[in-house]
Amino acid sequence: MTIEMTCPTCGSHDISKNGTSHRGKQNYKCRDCGRQFVEDPQWRPKPKETKALVNRLLQEKIPLAGIARATAVSESWLQGHANAVYEAVPQTAAVIPKPKGPLAVQMDELWSFVGHKGNKQWGLVGHGCQDPRNYWLPHR
Repeated sequence: MTIEMTCPTCGSHDISKNGTSHRGKQNYKCRDCGRQFVEDPQWRPKPKETKALVNRLLQEKIPLAGIARATAVSESWLQGHANAVYEAVPQTAAVIPKPKGPLAVQMDELWSFVGHKGNKQWGLVGHGCQDPRNYWLPHR
């Protein structure tokens, strides 16, 4: 049985019914290109004007919830779009690797109660001389 519809991909009129979608709408399949589609889909791509407005608003550092309300898009779509835009931005920061070699550390012995007085923990606390990080080594 052929239906008077056109395929959104190839424009063919050779269409057949192909079950129903999970929302109960009739599915159709193009016999030429194999594309499956529904007659009146609920989901449509966002217009280029909406995407351009969202991109401008993202540059203004407006909260995502405010952008979603102002442009009438869902917050989940907006979060995905913002992530895609961020991934497309070239990262220009140059990272300088730290030199590898021996590390000079000042160490002190310390004990502490963890949870209660019966759980005494001994350890070594260190502070790097050239490196601002702190170190904790359990003493056994």
